[in-house]
Amino acid sequence: MAIAVDAMGGDTPIAVKVKAAVEAVNDFDIEVVLVGSEKEIIKVLKVYEFDNQKLRIVNSTEIVEMDESPAISLRQKKDSSIRVAVELIKSGDAEAVVSAGNTGASMAVAKFVLKSIEGIERPAIATLMPSIHRKNPFVLIDIGANTDCKPLYLLQFALMGDAYARNYLNLDSPRVALLNNGEEEGKGYHELKETYGLLKQSTLNFTGNIEGKAMFKDLADVVVCDGFIGNIALKVAEGTFDFVRTILSEEIKGKLIPKLGYFAMKEPFAALRERADYTEVGGAPLLGVNGVIIICHGNSKTYSLRNAIKHAKECVDQKLKDKISFEILENLDLIQEAKNLNNEL
Repeated sequence: MAIAVDAMGGDTPIAVKVKAAVEAVNDFDIEVVLVGSEKEIIKVLKVYEFDNQKLRIVNSTEIVEMDESPAISLRQKKDSSIRVAVELIKSGDAEAVVSAGNTGASMAVAKFVLKSIEGIERPAIATLMPSIHRKNPFVLIDIGANTDCKPLYLLQFALMGDAYARNYLNLDSPRVALLNNGEEEGKGYHELKETYGLLKQSTLNFTGNIEGKAMFKDLADVVVCDGFIGNIALKVAEGTFDFVRTILSEEIKGKLIPKLGYFAMKEPFAALRERADYTEVGGAPLLGVNGVIIICHGNSKTYSLRNAIKHAKECVDQKLKDKISFEILENLDLIQEAKNLNNEL
């Protein structure tokens, strides 16, 4: 089983992606295909030791820049590293793709080449978020793929998030909640109220609305929202963690008593960093397409990308795509009802 890595996409040099691939091969015994400029990849690989049977190169001649239009790149750059990588899934030469490149382009290529799972209107990006309990992270979906969502799409996000939580978090009956501006059933704009009703009728363990301040209190295993709200929630959470870390660092620097206190609390601080740091998972899966696509931060470093490759393998091993298809089949009547509602809105 091979994981294709987009070696050219993202804000970091090619050497970062190559090193991550080598570490994934050596640390996790994962077969990796590096997609990009063969000449540049070989040049970087010369300094590393690895199993040649586990790492190979597929050449591509084009790069999708981070600020490039996804639609234009899809039409004009058919030999881009992300396009070639996704084509490897279609041909059976890879089972997943990891990319830190242009997110819009990754989604566009995945939907065009692999197509959506039957019954899914809009694929969505899911990410794991920390909660107050060490062993209970939760799934936040969608975090940026879809900014304008009808109840039908939010219902499908919930079904996909539930499948992801069941498999990756090993939960028998994930608690699914709808991110809203209040806990009461009547809260939110019209689409959210309609979505609430659909989720109540579904096979999901729907627990109702959840406010942003309650997301981290281990009250839900899957939190559903549109991509606009989800992306803001994610960035605020990441920014808050960076803010707290920076303030603590400034307060400790050059002061004897705070330094002594830091050394006494070094282990708990390390645990906090591990639980809150997105690099531990490395990337977020694009759920709803016929293949595993892991989307990473554009500035992802080696450690993060290494873990993203591992995460991709885990999603493949758990047959996540098949589990999502099963969730959809269980709720076909409700999805049809949501489609009818979608046409009325």
